[in-house]
Amino acid sequence: MAAKVARHPPAKKPVLVLNGPNLNMLGKRQPEIYGRETLADVEKACRGEALRLGLAVEFAQSNHEGVLVDLIQVAREKNAGIVINAGAYTHTSVALLDALNAAELPTVEVHLSNIYKRERFRHHSYISPAAIGVIAGLGTQGYLLALQALARLLVR
Repeated sequence: MAAKVARHPPAKKPVLVLNGPNLNMLGKRQPEIYGRETLADVEKACRGEALRLGLAVEFAQSNHEGVLVDLIQVAREKNAGIVINAGAYTHTSVALLDALNAAELPTVEVHLSNIYKRERFRHHSYISPAAIGVIAGLGTQGYLLALQALARLLVR
């Protein structure tokens, strides 16, 4: 028999779970680094965890930097917080940093792999200064941990 899970009323606004370039290829692209779970698997797990935590979530993925910026700008009014895996844009995008700063929302940065065990250029994140925390190297569990961190801030 499964343990009963405490349910909480959802936060007023959903958390945006935002994924950048190539994350639509999860499960296919370099599974030895990124794992075999798909982005749909991640979404399903996050929706279950969000329900348990009393959060609502919205998901989005784009391979285009401007689309990600637009989604972050809309999030300022529409969302309670952001979980972001910006993919390669983590290491290149001042535009995402500026958008996250302008959104003024609690943000958790997620990386599936341990970026510090990889190529040197991956060691620097342009978006970290806008994040309340960074989770790296724990695979898709990082998304669930990010939701848990935001729930502590958002669900009262």
